[in-house]
Amino acid sequence: MSFLDNLENNLKSLESREEGAGHDNRRRERERESALAAAPWAERLRKEPFAQKLMQQATIAGRPRRLKVNIMWIGNTLRLEARGQRLEMRPGAEGVTAVFLRDGAEVRRAPVDLAADPQKLIDAWMADLDEQKRIADEQAALLPQEDLE
Repeated sequence: MSFLDNLENNLKSLESREEGAGHDNRRRERERESALAAAPWAERLRKEPFAQKLMQQATIAGRPRRLKVNIMWIGNTLRLEARGQRLEMRPGAEGVTAVFLRDGAEVRRAPVDLAADPQKLIDAWMADLDEQKRIADEQAALLPQEDLE
């Protein structure tokens, strides 16, 4: 390979890196804009009594079901988790969205009114958990008895 061929290859390589960096910069800029747009809603979710009520009501609803509800903040997202299902409060540019997940896959979404009582969300999530438990119990009942011993 001659010096000119090598130089040409190096220039092409630099040009393609610059194009790739432009993609990364645009992606980072979009993520930054999205985070800035969601920031007021994230702040409201943390500060207003809605999140506190949601956590309390989820814990109370789990007790009679003998169900431990794990509650955690992951960045700006409030996550409630039980029996492999999650209920996440995700702030966005348009407001806070409740996202129902089963085994990591999104089942449905619902807009959240931070001024409302969170009991409806908890009731819907607990109904999903009850249904999952019913299905698991039915499947366990179908197993042969010798498999259980």
